[in-house]
Amino acid sequence: MMTPAHEIRAEFRGTLGKFTLEAIFKVPATGITMLFGPSGCGKTTVLRCIAGLNHIEDGLCDIAGEIWQDRNGVFVPTHKRALGYVFQEASLFPHLSVRKNLLFGAADKKHDGPAIDFDEVVDLLGIRALLDRSPRNLSGGERQRVGIGRALLSQPKVLLMDEPLSALDRRTKAEILPFIEKLRDHFVLPIFYVTHDMTEVERLGDQMVLLDNGHVVAAGALSELQSDPSSPLAASREAAVTLKGVVEDQDPTFGLTKVSIPGGIVFAPPPPPQTGAIGEQRRIRILASDVSLAREAPGKSSILNVLPARVAAMKPLDDYEILVVVSLGEKGEGARLLSRMTRKSSTELGLAEGQSVYAQVKYVSLNPGRGELG
Repeated sequence: MMTPAHEIRAEFRGTLGKFTLEAIFKVPATGITMLFGPSGCGKTTVLRCIAGLNHIEDGLCDIAGEIWQDRNGVFVPTHKRALGYVFQEASLFPHLSVRKNLLFGAADKKHDGPAIDFDEVVDLLGIRALLDRSPRNLSGGERQRVGIGRALLSQPKVLLMDEPLSALDRRTKAEILPFIEKLRDHFVLPIFYVTHDMTEVERLGDQMVLLDNGHVVAAGALSELQSDPSSPLAASREAAVTLKGVVEDQDPTFGLTKVSIPGGIVFAPPPPPQTGAIGEQRRIRILASDVSLAREAPGKSSILNVLPARVAAMKPLDDYEILVVVSLGEKGEGARLLSRMTRKSSTELGLAEGQSVYAQVKYVSLNPGRGELG
């Protein structure tokens, strides 16, 4: 059965050497899908299967209705697949200028989507001033931006990025991240992005395929997986939810940004150096450990963010701790937050699913970059 034009479907079952892969998932053909998990879990293997660089006999790869592999013997070779591939290292041709490196990757469009223009890519990635330079005279971040540009100019139907920031230092990563956000928000182009860095997931991802030991543990919208009590993400000590918000106001006196999210309003410190224009979409991050619950409206305290909510789910983490999922809003119609607490606290509060509570959020992290979630 052909996959709808708005969806990507992948099924890969088999062995490569001693590694066994069983990766089955469907994701929207839009935004960034993060292939996430610990080292050696199969993230890059899945990416290479999508690219056709690994050939597993029992496989299916359907990119928005275009079949690249099926179980009836169809297997489109890599060079005939409309894809762009960004590696950990840009691997530019040292004897060619930046312009010629970019044009070397340019190709005729192999699909019916919109064409990607040279000047559009150059300006989006901020590399116009580099066009006549040699790759030998570029910084690591500049090289990687050129590598991304070359992949885009191959006119891909899907862009594959294999840990593109892993070879860069922290400062250079911070330089590159806004450019990846720009290409995600500018092009109608699905992107698969391999990483084991949760910071990249929370800043860039729209949906996630969570892998462990060659198996897909979960797949879906990032915010849904983060707030799913059965997900390994929710059980983590660093469990958090990433939500889409809109900047409503700025308070320069106290250095706070007012952000509306589904089901409420929160205040967050502005991300340096920018504070975000009113009306801009921003991502916020709220740790489970920063959310406490109360049965009654609390009095004055140092906690600015107190939001009505309802208990959506509860899950014991061990003999002493419990994870509580709450949905914001009087009727619980808003975004979901996680709260990690002791079983003693849960028992004394008499918490139960469907109960009205107040979520007290100690700290809200406002992402420095723009971007939508799923």
